[in-house]
Amino acid sequence: MESMRTRRALLLSFALILWASLALRADEGLWLFEAFPKQRLTAKYGFQITDQFLDRLRLASLRVGASGSFVSPDGLIFTNHHVALDCLQKLSTAEHNYVVNGFWAPTQADEKPCPDLEANQLVRIQDVTDRVTAAARPGASDAEALRQRLAEIARIEKECASATGNRCDVVTLYSGGRYHLYEYKKYTDLRMVFAPESEIGFFGGDPDNFTYPRFCLDIAFLRAYENGKPARTPHYLSFSREGVKEGELIFVSGNPGTTGRLMTVAQLEFMRDHYYPLIHRRLASLIRTLEKYSAQSPDNERIAHDNLFSQQNSYKAYTGFLAGLRNPKIMELKRAEERKLRAAVEADPDRRARFGNAWDAVAGAYQKFRDYYKSYWLLEFSPHRGTDLLRIARDVLRLSEERLKPNDQRLREYRDSALPSLEQQLYSPAPITDSMEVAVLTDYFEFLRNELGAEDPVVKAILNGRSPQQAAQEYVSTSRLKDIAERKRLAADAEATRRSDDGMIRLARILDAPARSLRKRFEDEVEAVLNSSAAKIAQARFAIFGQEAYPDATFTLRLTYGAVKGYKDSKGRWVPYATTFEGLYKRATGKPPYRLPKRWLEARSRLNLKTPFNFVSTADTHGGNSGSPTVNTRGEIVGILFDGNLESLPNRFVYTEEQARSVHVASQAIIEALDKVYRAQRLLAELGFK
Repeated sequence: MESMRTRRALLLSFALILWASLALRADEGLWLFEAFPKQRLTAKYGFQITDQFLDRLRLASLRVGASGSFVSPDGLIFTNHHVALDCLQKLSTAEHNYVVNGFWAPTQADEKPCPDLEANQLVRIQDVTDRVTAAARPGASDAEALRQRLAEIARIEKECASATGNRCDVVTLYSGGRYHLYEYKKYTDLRMVFAPESEIGFFGGDPDNFTYPRFCLDIAFLRAYENGKPARTPHYLSFSREGVKEGELIFVSGNPGTTGRLMTVAQLEFMRDHYYPLIHRRLASLIRTLEKYSAQSPDNERIAHDNLFSQQNSYKAYTGFLAGLRNPKIMELKRAEERKLRAAVEADPDRRARFGNAWDAVAGAYQKFRDYYKSYWLLEFSPHRGTDLLRIARDVLRLSEERLKPNDQRLREYRDSALPSLEQQLYSPAPITDSMEVAVLTDYFEFLRNELGAEDPVVKAILNGRSPQQAAQEYVSTSRLKDIAERKRLAADAEATRRSDDGMIRLARILDAPARSLRKRFEDEVEAVLNSSAAKIAQARFAIFGQEAYPDATFTLRLTYGAVKGYKDSKGRWVPYATTFEGLYKRATGKPPYRLPKRWLEARSRLNLKTPFNFVSTADTHGGNSGSPTVNTRGEIVGILFDGNLESLPNRFVYTEEQARSVHVASQAIIEALDKVYRAQRLLAELGFK
């Protein structure tokens, strides 16, 4: 009896220690809508959130490039300028540069179609964990079990898509601890309604990116159409007439990208020492190439604008991620969390038997991955970064091959449920510029040679005795893939694709066999182990914390909350919660990236310069949340998220509230600018302000 009391006391002690170390920090949490912590919110803020509030916010929220929301019953979509930038770029010409000059459709007839943008509205969520996990037969190896689960996922998605006509994705949560079926209503006809000039949409440029104070009108409006008419969207968010207030509780609904808060220490160390430095080097190389290309002419700058912005944004993000992982305090915190969780598992014989070896299995998988992570990332995971032609060529080649297989045996991105979205991208009429393709491919080939070595078989096959620039020029100049009809012809005929002498198809064939081999090795040796062992670690967390252990982000819909609140910077100075129009004009120097568009200079006397412009909150957000609606406790829009400060970037791994902040555009600034700078009366009326 005494030994049982002692064991119970030890377990209670471990649980209390874990709670102190691992319990959620302040406003932390990338919450699933289907598992939102209502009591926790009420305990801190005194606000009782209802199912009706959650349902309305979920149905008004969108995944559109990143995030967005419906803001009228007629399909009007609210998102960021930098989310809509790809569409603006593709609509622009040498005569009409909508990136630089902005876009405003005076009438609905003037709203211009985006070539390949899609919006997804999450309409139904179903837990399919039991069905997916039961598909793995007893005694199967980790690799076999993964394939069996993936085949079942393919069947579930196809059944759902066939029955509903909607997009259906099985979302893996907790590395395989849970599986939820997300059913999306798709909007594939999106048209540009309004976007400001890039000088105000991205005021401060790359130097101010991921910083605060900020002065950006990072907004855009699109419209969803169905059957050639504005879509009927009864679930939408209204703009607040009062706007944001200091100290108020706000909610942010959006699609945060991948986080690593549940990663083991072995995973984090691998990312810090190997994977992220490789990505960082690749981005730096590509940025140098695009900057050199852009400097050659104004038209080159227009053509490369979105591409360069995307790479610079990613580079700065990975700089912050690496800084977090290289911070001894953060890593020691993660080690302490892991030690204590493992100690709690070891203290209980049942948990030790079920979960005890999981951490070592994950570490062993990443030890193996060190041998081939460079080749995997460069040849399979991200070979086409910055180039449209290589992305198209690989999709054409693989689609032609994968279509010959049963649906549940295909690569995931070529399953029947994924094909409508894939084909919208693949057959997009968006313009492709040969000179930029050559520049980016030249950089890719040089990077491959530097990282893998000149004697690597793939590098030798790609170059075939030529310089990287000569090889890139030959592949691009002998390709016909800018012709959509040619893409469709080859994608429908595997034999024709195998025989094709198209330059980019030949390049895709050189990459394909080694890339597929690397992918299979990664799935068998790393992903399969994670699906088994990381899921066990998640289950150990469940045993102690239940649903308080929220899953890492997966670029699917999450809800976060926090307070509108300033902070002290690294020098101890107080940073107020909001900037103003007055601060914008003081910040403007007349030179890029602090130059204001002409109409903003002309409108200064009409503006209320005390109007809040950008503001910060403690909401827990991450990349992919760009464009997320920021709403008050009445569910009214008081802003839109567009960034975080530098201190927030390590939130990829651990949330902190002291200095980390999400950055939003205030709704007051949006209405003030639409009214007094742009005279956008039709848009204001649709938003309920005229």
